[in-house]
Amino acid sequence: MSETAGDSPGIWHTWPDPAKLTSWRGETMAAHLDIRFVQAGDDYLTAAMPVDHRSLQPFGLLHGGASCALAETLASIAGNLVLDTSRNHALGMSINASHLRPVSEGRIFATARPRHLGRKTQVWAVEIEDEKQRPVCVARITLAVIEGQWSGSRD
Repeated sequence: MSETAGDSPGIWHTWPDPAKLTSWRGETMAAHLDIRFVQAGDDYLTAAMPVDHRSLQPFGLLHGGASCALAETLASIAGNLVLDTSRNHALGMSINASHLRPVSEGRIFATARPRHLGRKTQVWAVEIEDEKQRPVCVARITLAVIEGQWSGSRD
């Protein structure tokens, strides 16, 4: 998968540049899990994560918490990209995930699409697939939209 630039901004206030988004990871969980943004479209954002020693549970399978970290990272970034962050920002409020298929190696790909973009909340659906495009996890993330500029800087 690679970056895709649409002819229109779609839902985005700021167009998602996968390379720039990946560079924002700093020393965060996203960096530790090697989450990389790989594709954007008019109404979706996709990221990839390796399934390796960092994301496995003791039985050698993808940890559900790692899937949730991928889903929330993706939805939170996407949620802020649809906002004018000089006026509002979005923060995770809740996550619900159903784990559908075990994965023990390779990479997984998560795609986030909005289900609700309101003034006070956003709801994002995240579908995670393996390298063979088989469903691994489905998640729903609710974000709170908070008035005020985010105090961090990601230039």
